[in-house]
Amino acid sequence: METMRETVSIQEALVYVMVTMSAADSSMTDAELASIGEIVKILPIFRGFDTERIVKVAQDCGERLQNQDGLDEILDLVADSLPAKLYDTAYALAVDVAAADLSVEQEELRLLQMLRDRLSLDKLTVAAIERAAQARHKVA
Repeated sequence: METMRETVSIQEALVYVMVTMSAADSSMTDAELASIGEIVKILPIFRGFDTERIVKVAQDCGERLQNQDGLDEILDLVADSLPAKLYDTAYALAVDVAAADLSVEQEELRLLQMLRDRLSLDKLTVAAIERAAQARHKVA
């Protein structure tokens, strides 16, 4: 008998992706946290999501990350909670959070690799998302 794996809402899964990315280098910068807040406020995928819940969802994510296999648990939860058509959205949000402080650390690059592998994203999609983020986050 197959057991049902846990899932969360689409919006919660996307917040998990962003929080996990922000925490990847062991420090959640103000720029990253502000980026998460702005993303939740403006993107259509978050319509109807109570922005007051961001802190609670972020805390739940942080608690899960503390578990023995917390990162794998989060990646499984995200993959199981999102329809495949939103996998590229999840990756794009992760890239935007990583780029928010204009410095992408080695741990963040590793998490991006794990995320694109878990979500089976093709190289062309990944390259387009990463290039678009570079363009959006450039400074003069």
